[in-house]
Amino acid sequence: MMKPIVSTLLFFTVFSNVFFAGPIDKIAALLQQGQAHELAKQFAASMEFSILDDEKDVSKAQAETLLTNFFTQNKPVSVKVIHRIETNPSLQYAVVQLRTSNGNFRVSYSLKITNGNQEITDLHIEAEKGQ
Repeated sequence: MMKPIVSTLLFFTVFSNVFFAGPIDKIAALLQQGQAHELAKQFAASMEFSILDDEKDVSKAQAETLLTNFFTQNKPVSVKVIHRIETNPSLQYAVVQLRTSNGNFRVSYSLKITNGNQEITDLHIEAEKGQ
């Protein structure tokens, strides 16, 4: 009798984590999947972008190209959110640890609501200290 109940509860727990994840978790999941194109859909038209100390203001298309190149060289393996600030729904911030085929990276990003849309306004990728 308990087995169907436990199975049902487990199903709804997994279902709710996937479909009701907040924006920080959704972006972390896209980072883990190496989905540069899907991430770019959430980029602001112009944003601050840096990879390994090469920081610049770029367009949405440029950011997608840079991120695609990064994922080509560094296949994502796993991601873990290590810090998040979500107290203000208009401005959110996260730091994640991204493990890849070529090492570990620290990725930080900010989300801001602009004209009713939540957009990634900056994305920074740096090598994890100690590597």
